[in-house]
Amino acid sequence: MSVTALLVSHDGARWLPAVLAGLTGQTLPVDRVAVVDTTSRDDSVALIRDALGSAGLDEASGRLVLDVVPGSVSYPAAVRHALDLVPPAPPSDDEHEWIWLLHDDSNPDPDALGELLAAAGEHPDAAILGPKLREWPSLRRLLEVGLTITGTGHRETGLERGEYDQGQHDAVREVLAVNTAGMLVKRHVLESLGGLDEELPIFGNDIDFGWRAALAGHQTLVVPQAVVFHAEAAHRGVRRTPLTGRHTHYQERRAALFTSLANVSSRAFAWQYVRLFLGSLLRVLGYLGVRSVGEALDELAAVLSVHGRPRQVLAARRERAARRGSEPPQQEAVRRLLAPRWLPYRHGLDVVTDLASAATSQAADVAERRRLARAPGTAAGRGERRGTAASSGSSGSSAEDDEDAYLTDTGLVARFFTNPVAVVLVLFGVLALLAGREAFGSITGGALSPVPAAAADWWQLHTATWLPLGTGTDVPAPAYVLPFALAASFLLGHTGAVVSGLMLLAVPIAAWGAWRLLKVVGHLVDPLGLPRWLVVWGALTYALVPVTSGAWGEGRFGTVAVAALLPWAAHAALGFVDPDRDRRWRAAWRTALLLALGAAFVPGLWLFALLATGVVLGSAAVISPRLLRERDSWGPPVVAVAATPVLLAPWLVPLLTTGSAAGLLLEAGRLTVDRVTFDGLLTGRLNDLGAPQWLGVVLVVLAFAALIPRRTRVPVVICWLVALAAALVSGVLSHVTLDLPSVTTRPSLGLFVVILQGTSIVAVVLGADAYLRRLDEHHPWWQRGLATTLAVVAALVPLGGLGWWLTTPENALTREAEQSVPVYMQQSSLLGQEHGVLVLGGSVEDGITYRIRRDDGTTVGEDEVLTLAGEDAELTDEVRALVSSPTPGVVAALGARGVEYVVLTSPADGRVSALLDATAGLDQASAEDRSTRAWRVDRPLDPSAVDGPESWWRTALLVVQGLAILAALVLAAPTVRQRRGGRSDD
Repeated sequence: MSVTALLVSHDGARWLPAVLAGLTGQTLPVDRVAVVDTTSRDDSVALIRDALGSAGLDEASGRLVLDVVPGSVSYPAAVRHALDLVPPAPPSDDEHEWIWLLHDDSNPDPDALGELLAAAGEHPDAAILGPKLREWPSLRRLLEVGLTITGTGHRETGLERGEYDQGQHDAVREVLAVNTAGMLVKRHVLESLGGLDEELPIFGNDIDFGWRAALAGHQTLVVPQAVVFHAEAAHRGVRRTPLTGRHTHYQERRAALFTSLANVSSRAFAWQYVRLFLGSLLRVLGYLGVRSVGEALDELAAVLSVHGRPRQVLAARRERAARRGSEPPQQEAVRRLLAPRWLPYRHGLDVVTDLASAATSQAADVAERRRLARAPGTAAGRGERRGTAASSGSSGSSAEDDEDAYLTDTGLVARFFTNPVAVVLVLFGVLALLAGREAFGSITGGALSPVPAAAADWWQLHTATWLPLGTGTDVPAPAYVLPFALAASFLLGHTGAVVSGLMLLAVPIAAWGAWRLLKVVGHLVDPLGLPRWLVVWGALTYALVPVTSGAWGEGRFGTVAVAALLPWAAHAALGFVDPDRDRRWRAAWRTALLLALGAAFVPGLWLFALLATGVVLGSAAVISPRLLRERDSWGPPVVAVAATPVLLAPWLVPLLTTGSAAGLLLEAGRLTVDRVTFDGLLTGRLNDLGAPQWLGVVLVVLAFAALIPRRTRVPVVICWLVALAAALVSGVLSHVTLDLPSVTTRPSLGLFVVILQGTSIVAVVLGADAYLRRLDEHHPWWQRGLATTLAVVAALVPLGGLGWWLTTPENALTREAEQSVPVYMQQSSLLGQEHGVLVLGGSVEDGITYRIRRDDGTTVGEDEVLTLAGEDAELTDEVRALVSSPTPGVVAALGARGVEYVVLTSPADGRVSALLDATAGLDQASAEDRSTRAWRVDRPLDPSAVDGPESWWRTALLVVQGLAILAALVLAAPTVRQRRGGRSDD
């Protein structure tokens, strides 16, 4: 029996002294040593020669063979080259020649080889034996006691994470594979199986070799009495080689996929191929979910590398079958050595449990820190509290997690009923739902059209290049269609619940966002923060802005949505001042997502954010240029506004290219007429559906009074400057006229009313905080009385607004929309685009208007398209001819346009109806209203009448948007795990 130790080294000088000492110090010494160095950049070769030479293993004696090969040579190729350097034993001793594989970072225990050979003597059928691996340098933590692989390609050791060696795995047993760091293998078996597969240059070749050996009928044993300490330098990223580079995970995952597909049985190959592909895509999403972008890209590259080259996998399977020859593969013997089928699911459950445990522990730690910070008897609650609050406020850390402690502490129910603030907030939410009861169910009216029948309609609207509305148009669907489609899909297709939920939950969500924003703003201004009752007043007053302004009652869901999102976006933007670089960039992506979502409903939000960013950065460049020298200072706000157009690309780019840029100054929903006067702008009223103006006057007076206290005058002035900027922009826009194809109107001003009201509320809260902190019992009674009076007057604003909302019955939201088209025509139009209905209105004296109804009519998401779509001059001429001097040719043209019915709405003009009655090709049809007239077009209908061209660049924009949203979500998420470093000390 002879043993040849085969060592492959590469830049291993930091481990080689101990490894060589372990090799030469074996109680049962090796006969020969073959070393292949892959062009180390350190003194590895000299260390090997000196250490082995001093132990009597030198090249002159023939007991040492050492060669240097290029650094690009893989580990399997290096092993094969070493075998070529060492002549094989005579044929009579071939069964007794062993090769002992070692890495330059694997240090064998002195008895390791002896134990392996002893086990080989006790189990003569064993062809491969491996030691127990422990972590180096801890020496006690277990790494491997044999290997196998799961159905998902996961390298399985059967050990718990961080498990220490206490002799619990010390039974010699058969396994699928053992690590090449310490593997003892018969030379003839190694050569007959073709050695290690060079398709696996550094990782995974041990499992692949063990699997091939098992299929060929060879036995692999793990011998736990033999111990090797392994540093796992390549796996841990401690050492980079030309074979791994910086993408260790890519190499490991690619090796796992290739190994599984190359060795799985023919019967299971097709299923395993599909399973690994879909499972890898799921792992990509999982890595993105925990913000491990590098691992996600490596995972994707690995699956594309293997599944994108199926010929390579098939060639590997043929090569393995050829080496087995006529011997049938030992599939049954291998199956019992593979990991159980349920094991991947247990690993998945462990990951979910770990994430939940980490999130719970983090929330508990945050709550405990806040509890200690607020306790009056602790140091944090006394003098140190001011410094702590100032630090958290200035760093913006509360922008990550500034929920109140009572929301996360134990005893939630008990604390709720003893906390008046919590009771008030919950009571407000309940009353808001009660006041908004009109929004339950299907709602239409004002700016709200009926919702489509299914979520698929919104998806089709979002993805289509050409929309079959009217006579067809390439004007893009509004950007909010995408979040509506996602929400409807999540709600199992209930489209009505999306709009209803928006109108119902906007007020509570706005209150929650304003609460968070005011708490952070309070800490930025005052280290002690704002009194809770002031924050409650500000949150509730702001939450009612979309209601008291009249936007809610008019069904202007765009303004309602922006009012709910605005405090959250401002809260995220405060992270720009965080001293931590990672937090600033995460704040940029959170702001971009919220800004894009708000701009999807009211595009002017992005334009105003762009203007505000330019003003702030320009002012900073003038006042303190030093602040803008680093990219991490100016980069986050720039990224936030620059990413928004990319996130909205499928809507924004076609909007500009089709000449519909006027849509940037409108808002979501059916076009309404703004009746905003100067008084209305000042008091926050969009129309006559808003609350009484005296409530807005009170807020304006309080905002002026907030300028009096000197301590908070600077932040209050900043609020006033923002408000004045919004007022200036709205004043300019109020004089702009938009000549749309179908109507002449003015830009929407709902956004600026919300901004003005919001900044006024912040100013009032800050001014009141300064005044209340200055006031105490030593002040005259009249000053305390004045403060009480102002508090009562201020309380009237949210109380009056909520009371008015609860009691007023007047709004534009109705249960039943007025139908001008008979029901049977509506049902017919659902049969296809060619079953359109031409709806005529007006009279000869006042002018005739027309529109074409198709499918289920104009629904949410289509109003903006029809508003911006250009006029079809040819159809206008045809309609003019139809109502003045109709001819059979005009009727035939209607059929060619996919018009099946013509409806003259009530009150029908008698002169027009008489002409249509006498026109050949128009058959009178029934109408539900006697004053409405209808006719059926008795001419062939063209099914492709409104079909239009498809465009590849629309698909490209959708792909860009999807990737941008995914990237922004990942980059906005908290960092929950650290990347493996490239260097560390052992």
